[in-house]
Amino acid sequence: MKRFIVPMFAMIAMAGFAFAAEKTAEVKSGLPLGTPTTAFNVKDITGPSAGKSLCYRCQYGAKPVACIFTREITEEVATLIKEIDTKVGENGDKKMCAFVVLLTDNADEGAKKLLAVAKDKGIKNVPLTVFDGVAGPEKYQISKDAAVTVMMWNKSRIAVNQAYAAAKLPEGEVKKLAGETAKILN
Repeated sequence: MKRFIVPMFAMIAMAGFAFAAEKTAEVKSGLPLGTPTTAFNVKDITGPSAGKSLCYRCQYGAKPVACIFTREITEEVATLIKEIDTKVGENGDKKMCAFVVLLTDNADEGAKKLLAVAKDKGIKNVPLTVFDGVAGPEKYQISKDAAVTVMMWNKSRIAVNQAYAAAKLPEGEVKKLAGETAKILN
């Protein structure tokens, strides 16, 4: 009997490891580390230029910037926005900036979601914007398989790039991502 149970247990364990590896497999999305950022326009929904189209990447210049590209707003994404908002507030002396880009084919509906997040989470330091089209700015190489892509840069060069297949971020990732801002604050 042992002869059958041990191999069966090994097969079950291997299947579990394979499933876990597939579930946590990294999605490749966004610009490689060290790559320079480029200009792209968004429509500002909650920032100082609300209602206008502009390029926050251009406006922020060489400052340290955290940018969240997302295709949907989940509780985890909203919490990440709040965490980054807090980091921006704490690092005003280092001129840290951030903005959120909702990639959508329905800007009006997206704007409503962003306004709700700003109100519910008390977002004060991070403009929430929409980009017309779910593909995102072409030069930023946002994968169609990524629900969320977080890029951070300083002096217009990518220092952090993390992507997720689902907008329901894994447990612990929100705090981890907020901590990654240290990489751009030099």
